[in-house]
Amino acid sequence: MAFKDKISSIPLTSIDSATVSGTYQAINSSGLDNPCFLIRIINDSSQDVTISYDGTTDNDYLRTTETLSLPFQTNARPSNFVANIPKGTKVYVKGTAGTGAIYLAGYYSPVL
Repeated sequence: MAFKDKISSIPLTSIDSATVSGTYQAINSSGLDNPCFLIRIINDSSQDVTISYDGTTDNDYLRTTETLSLPFQTNARPSNFVANIPKGTKVYVKGTAGTGAIYLAGYYSPVL
């Protein structure tokens, strides 16, 4: 499988902070459209949130108005291998209802 010498982005998805509760809810209910080498979770809400990549396990914590960038490719081993978060992965948040939104952005290399 060959990759194009180009970067594309997934559609930006979000969840309204007013709907966030103490149980995990997916930011991207359909999962990632493509395997991404970089995802960003942007907490543009008035509340801190906990992040999960399986809907059960607490994996990350994101304070209000902060952004979490996860550059998977920079951590590939050996360095010439590809490291992506898999296609179909859902990113979940839980916390306390607030105002604003939590966003998910992602970037990938299209295949030929």
